[in-house]
Amino acid sequence: MTRIKNLSAVLLAAGLAAGMSACAPAGSSSDEADGVSCNVGISMPTRSLERWINDGEGLKEKLEAQDCTVDLQYADDKTDQQISQIQNQVAGGAKILVVAAIDGETLGPTLEDAKDQDVQVIAYDRLINGTEAVDYYATFDNYKVGQLQGEFIEKQLGLAEGKGPFNLEPFAGSPDDNNASFFFSGAWDVLLPYVESGQLVVPSGKSPANNDAWTSIGILGWQSADAQAEMDNRLQSFYTGGEKVDVVLSPNDSLALGIEASLDSAGYKPGSDWPLITGQDADVANVKAMLADQQSMTVWKDTRELGAQVETMIMALVNEEDVEVNDTDTYNNEVKVVPTYILDPQVVTKDTVQSALVDSGFLEAGDVGL
Repeated sequence: MTRIKNLSAVLLAAGLAAGMSACAPAGSSSDEADGVSCNVGISMPTRSLERWINDGEGLKEKLEAQDCTVDLQYADDKTDQQISQIQNQVAGGAKILVVAAIDGETLGPTLEDAKDQDVQVIAYDRLINGTEAVDYYATFDNYKVGQLQGEFIEKQLGLAEGKGPFNLEPFAGSPDDNNASFFFSGAWDVLLPYVESGQLVVPSGKSPANNDAWTSIGILGWQSADAQAEMDNRLQSFYTGGEKVDVVLSPNDSLALGIEASLDSAGYKPGSDWPLITGQDADVANVKAMLADQQSMTVWKDTRELGAQVETMIMALVNEEDVEVNDTDTYNNEVKVVPTYILDPQVVTKDTVQSALVDSGFLEAGDVGL
């Protein structure tokens, strides 16, 4: 539990009776009572990925149910646009910012300006680096996301029992996304020993020598089309003699869709011919792909839980209470260790789509053809 910094109380308007409550209820305007205004700016990186739409709309709905004023913006994967939107949110009266950064390295000056105006900042699922102006961070265990993907490959291929060799093609996420390094490191810590032993062979040669070299196979902006083009190139360049891909490490569902489209175009057929493919986010299209035997798993991060936790953090800030965190050691943004609340992800396969995703209400059965 981390103690919130004392926030400057907003003065009562002249003439208000001294007997009025010293703490405003959630959502009350800060010029009406002491306390912190529940005026929240939510900055999401893009609408091009289904998960960010769900995250943004879900959090907005939760906060508006608390009578908060909410400005939700999507930045179309453009850093300059995200900076401008955040500046406008602060100018419009936002006292709390929830920011899922496009580029975790570029927002520092903008957030420091916001901090000078007593704005509190919560980094949402992506750490913001190089600045003191980040008060809290809420995320899933991103290293564990990759670890679950690596362990799934290890188990499905029987690598721990010495089976192999298998042809592997690894992919990594966007180089400007701080989380992508965690995803890759979690998976590569499991898989690299098998690459070094020869049980996993990378015909394309696109096999980072260590975790720090992950950007060499990163797909900028997490674009499906770019992943498809990259997989096309690998198949056309390194699989011309009858070789087959056995397994693809895909860090998320967007990249997996592109990889699957490439394999389909190359003539791979679901079944024994189709590679094992990982993913993350439980997007509708990918759940359908799992049910059609075109994707082996996805790591599900129930963003409803993340939204609920951020809502709790915001309401603690509004009421000038302690903000609950469960990690004060892990997430160093190069300037400070940011107090963090970490949630656990889980693996979903074809066999658990119903029990995990549908029965929980995360997806409708009809949306995925069940």
